Amino acid sequence: MSDPDPQLVAAAEIRARIDTTKPHSARFWNYFVGGKDNYEIDREIGDHIKEIFPGLVDVALTSRHFLGRAVGYLVEDQGIRQFLDIGTGLPTADNTHEVAQRLAPDARIVYVDNDPMVLAHARALLTSTPEGKTAYLDADLYDPDAILKAAEGTLDFSQPVALMILNTLGHVADYEQARGLVSRIMDGLPAGSHLVISDSTSTSEGMIAASDAYNSSGAVPYYVRSVEEIGGFFDGLELVEPGIVPVTKWRPEAGGSPAADIAVDAYGGVGRKLS
Repeated sequence: MSDPDPQLVAAAEIRARIDTTKPHSARFWNYFVGGKDNYEIDREIGDHIKEIFPGLVDVALTSRHFLGRAVGYLVEDQGIRQFLDIGTGLPTADNTHEVAQRLAPDARIVYVDNDPMVLAHARALLTSTPEGKTAYLDADLYDPDAILKAAEGTLDFSQPVALMILNTLGHVADYEQARGLVSRIMDGLPAGSHLVISDSTSTSEGMIAASDAYNSSGAVPYYVRSVEEIGGFFDGLELVEPGIVPVTKWRPEAGGSPAADIAVDAYGGVGRKLS
């Protein structure tokens, strides 16, 4: 009898890690942005939360647009050619590498996530221009040293890197721990690197109620934070104008955002490491 195909074994192991009995943030978010990589349990809690707070759909969509404008700014205005995207989520339209390489074909991107559903779809994230490169790390935000070491196989840490952490830090319950994880990764990047963060915020009763409903569903909890706490992740960095603002208000003219006037409970910003 021949040995089993290692790729088939690996795929089976990944599928075994996927829990379809509880909602999951990556699949839940995928449902909100119109994707198909979700299960009935994710759609059920998604529909329930839409009834509580329809605005969360706007948060999901406008946060994705923020990603595109931030990457465009970094490539075109700052000359960034390297991206470390932690908390990748499920592939949709205009992923980080697609936006970056459309503008700079030589851009290099490392995606990091520890979700088996994302890992199962990682091939969709590994397309690249011939001049550039993309890679996927099955790694954990809680182990920043391992992330930095593994990312060195694709990224040149003697040159600036953009660290992208979008709609992910809410999974870290302890705020000071979350700040420490961000700082540790930024400490490993050279001067001229940038930090890009966006996250849902506790800026309305509707968002707080939606967060409570999601956290009561059996999913891994996600904690919304204040605008001041989002700003704290950028301590020690030079904030790029217009600072920490609703994601719809961050340089909307750069992408001609049709949602610039929508009020959303999601804030983001970009900061530059000076030394």
